[in-house]
Amino acid sequence: MAISEDILQEFQKIGGALFLSGLNNSHSGNISMRVGRKMFITRRGSMLGYLTDEDIIEVDLYEIDSNLTISSTESNVHKRIYLETEALAIVHAHVVAATALSIVRDEIIPIDVEGGYYVHKCPVIAFEFASGSKEMEETLPKYLKNYKVVMVKGHGAFAVGETLEEALFYIHSLENSARIILNVASMGIDPRKYEKDYYSKW
Repeated sequence: MAISEDILQEFQKIGGALFLSGLNNSHSGNISMRVGRKMFITRRGSMLGYLTDEDIIEVDLYEIDSNLTISSTESNVHKRIYLETEALAIVHAHVVAATALSIVRDEIIPIDVEGGYYVHKCPVIAFEFASGSKEMEETLPKYLKNYKVVMVKGHGAFAVGETLEEALFYIHSLENSARIILNVASMGIDPRKYEKDYYSKW
């Protein structure tokens, strides 16, 4: 399946937004899109802010595919998420504020109105090997059946959606909520007092 101009433009739009918003550094993160039996995913080591058609790799979801050797190191994680959830797009970003919170918390519960409405609660999942591991492949899909975005402790966020733009929105909403939590904490106030009970139980 050839990469269409529409797919390339969508990858460039979302990759550029991730970089310009500071949600990834120059070479971190990965994004993918499911199209039938295939997924399109960013190349290993690609710069999401400056993607070209050579940076978008086509991978079969059901067969052994040699393209996995050049696609993102998280490709098998993306494959399992597609095979076990209804996701059509995935964004993985090394968000700074949410990653900082993930080191000290088991979940992130937004205290702002938008984060509370869209994210509700974000679980933090710890792995011995927190980058492209078999454990991540087996565990993340179970959470992403019920949550739009999850955090891998000390590593970054994975978000799913029907489109890349939707997945990007959940990543960005989580990061904004994390920044608000840290800003409230910097004023010497415990942010947890503003968590909604119904989200903590959600």
